[in-house]
Amino acid sequence: MTTVELAEHGGPVSVPLPDALGRAVGLSKIVDAVPDPFHAGRWRLQEKWGKVGVCTIAAPDGTAVTLRIVPKLPVARVLFLLGYQQSPKGWRDDEVTAAEEAELLPVLARLFERQAERALRQGLMQGYHVVEESGPVVRGRIREADQLRRHHGRLVPVETVHDEYSTDIAENRLLLAACERLCRLPQGVPGDVRRGLLRLRSRLADVSPLVRGRPLPGWRPTRLNARYHHALRLADLVLRGASVDHLPGGVTVSGFLFSMPRVFEDFLTVALREALAGRAVRCAFQDAMALDENGDITMRPDLVVYSGARSPLAVADAKYKVNKTDKALNADVYQMLAYCTRLGLADGHLVYAAGEVEAAVHRVMGTPVRVHRHALDLGRSPDELLADVRVLASLLVPS
Repeated sequence: MTTVELAEHGGPVSVPLPDALGRAVGLSKIVDAVPDPFHAGRWRLQEKWGKVGVCTIAAPDGTAVTLRIVPKLPVARVLFLLGYQQSPKGWRDDEVTAAEEAELLPVLARLFERQAERALRQGLMQGYHVVEESGPVVRGRIREADQLRRHHGRLVPVETVHDEYSTDIAENRLLLAACERLCRLPQGVPGDVRRGLLRLRSRLADVSPLVRGRPLPGWRPTRLNARYHHALRLADLVLRGASVDHLPGGVTVSGFLFSMPRVFEDFLTVALREALAGRAVRCAFQDAMALDENGDITMRPDLVVYSGARSPLAVADAKYKVNKTDKALNADVYQMLAYCTRLGLADGHLVYAAGEVEAAVHRVMGTPVRVHRHALDLGRSPDELLADVRVLASLLVPS
C-alpha cells in the first residue's frame, strides 16, 4: 500500500496512483487530488481544508493509499487545543514529550492508553444503569406498550425495565469503544500501545459494546467517576476523530482525522468563556438566529456574549485559515457586519490564527459598526496563549 505524507496547508505532492484511486482520493474531500499535468500516471495531492491525522482511502477496485497529514503546529500544542473540546483542564501539556512521537495519532493513542490504564488500576467502576429485557418473571416495571405490541395479550414473556448495579455503565462502554476503535485502525498506533490497548480491552470484556449508528452514551463528571475523567475526555476525542465512511461509488475512507478549523473554534470559544467566567455574563456557542423577519436566512455566530437573558454584549467568530485574497477577507467582514446588525452591536470581532492576517479595525461607512480583526499566535506556550485570550476577552467585554 502506498503511503503519502502531506503537510497541513502545504504545497502539492506528486505521487504515482492508478486513475481509479486518484479519483477516489478526490471524492473523499480530505485532500485535493488532480492529475499531474506534467507526468502521466501521477496525481498531485494537496491538503487545503485543515484536516490532520492519518487515513486510508480505498477505491472500488481494491487499490488503496494511506495519507499522513502533519499539522503545522507541534503535536503537544495540538493536544493542548484539543483539550478545549471537552474541558480547559483536560490534561497537562507535559504528559506527552516531543521525544516520544512526532505525529498526532500515535501521541493521542499513547496518552489514551496511559490514562485508561490509570483509570482502571483500581478496578472497573460500577454503577446503576437501565436494563430492558424480556423474561418469564417480573423484575422492576412492566413496559406495557412493548408488552401489548410484541405479545398481543399473552402473559409471558414479560417486557420489563429495571435498574441494575454492574460495570456495564456508560463510562466503561466509552473506554471499550475507544480501545476497539484504535485497535481497528490499520496504521499509526505503535505496537507497544496496541498491546496495551488489547490488555485494556480484555479487562473490559464484560462490558456491552456500543451499537454502531446510535449516539454515544452520555456521561458527566462527578466525584464518583473522578479517576475516569481524563481517560473519558480522551475517549471522546478518539471516538470523534476515528471513523469509517462509505462514500458514493464504493469509496471507503477509514482513519483518524481532526479538522483544525473546528479545533481552533472550540478552543477559542471555550477559552473565552473561561476568561469571562468571573463576570455576570452568559456565553452562547453557535447561537442560531434569523437575519430576516420571515426567518428564511439563519446565522450561527461562533460566540455571542449576553448580559441577562437576551441582551447581547459582544460577538466573535473564529477564522483558522483564510485565503489571503480581498474576496475572502471581504466575506469575513460582510459576515460580521450581518451579525452586528442583527444583534444591534457597534463592535464585532474576527479572531484569526496568527500568520493569516494582520490585526486591524474596519469602520463600516454609513453605520456605527466597527469590525475588529485579531490574531492569536497558536505557537506560543499555553500560559502565554491563555494570557492573550484573557486580553481578547477584556476587549470583548470591558471591565
